[in-house]
Amino acid sequence: MAGPELGLLFQRHFLAARRLRGMPWAELEQQLTAAPQRSQSSLLLDILHQTVLHPLCVRFPPPASYRRRFLTELIKQHESTAADPLDELYDALAPILNEEESTRCYKSYILPSFPGCSTAVSCSTVPVLTSLSPTCDLQPSGEAVTLSESVAIISQGTTGLITWDAALHLAEWAMENPKVFTNRTVLELGSGVGFTGLVICKTCNPKTYVFSDCHHGVLKQLTENIRLNGFTLEPETTNPAQGQEAEGQEYQQPKLLVAELDWGSVTEQQLLALHADVVIAADVVYDPEVTLALIGVLQKFSSSRADRKPDIYVALTVRNADTYHVFQAELDKAGIRWQIIPAHSSNIFLHDTQPNMTVLQLLV
Repeated sequence: MAGPELGLLFQRHFLAARRLRGMPWAELEQQLTAAPQRSQSSLLLDILHQTVLHPLCVRFPPPASYRRRFLTELIKQHESTAADPLDELYDALAPILNEEESTRCYKSYILPSFPGCSTAVSCSTVPVLTSLSPTCDLQPSGEAVTLSESVAIISQGTTGLITWDAALHLAEWAMENPKVFTNRTVLELGSGVGFTGLVICKTCNPKTYVFSDCHHGVLKQLTENIRLNGFTLEPETTNPAQGQEAEGQEYQQPKLLVAELDWGSVTEQQLLALHADVVIAADVVYDPEVTLALIGVLQKFSSSRADRKPDIYVALTVRNADTYHVFQAELDKAGIRWQIIPAHSSNIFLHDTQPNMTVLQLLV
């Protein structure tokens, strides 16, 4: 792996605040050992500018503790070479040492461009990225999805203020299958901070995208992230079926709505009024009580006309086999057929690849 390529790989890990131990430190050590001193300094400075000094990090920084640990490890790698000190590394670390920790942070994910998949928005809010890690054979789209998230797994009594790996997994599958979403109305159940929906809106050209959740704090953060990524929300009173052009027309700017949907009280009429062609959800099968509420919502789509029944996809991480089996059994009991979608081939967002992560297609 060449030096510039290594810098880009560090960039993708760092901007998304992925685990430090998952970064290519061994490759860096190998290159530093083999390179002359001048090349060592150039390589380390390139990584510094691709990460801590990158415009996205400067404007939308990962947690202060994360940046401190990253720079400390980068300095450790440099000191192991016995080369002259690099003032730039210490200058970058100094202001972060006294930076107060925040309850919120930013994570940014570089978006590739799949063949046949168009970028829906030219985002002027988020700085443009012009390169992609060589570990992905796709071309960059020149955009990123940037999210404001909680630094804690549980915040405000909910787990919905962070991005879970199943959301990354579902977004990758969507980008490999853009025709599922192109020119269609998509309803996402349990959108959380909005990662999957923002990726689909930027890469798969949906006609309308309806984000939904039930927690007020999550809805507030979700709305902020949608606007952060350069989108304008439709008024809450807008009917997704109104004001749309003839079927088959390309929609360069999808209509985005945020809906407060409580699975325990939402009515069949409210769901059907959204005219969803596709319904998706990620990491919502983790508790039997939540599972039953989700299935209750899915059953309400079964009364749609035969030609209007939505395509339904649920991404999940099987953390507890019993919970997963309960979900499958309750689907069978409700008369909802299901099938496992073949695994996609990419790990664009550098999540922890797990054999127990899957996407189910549900047939109501």
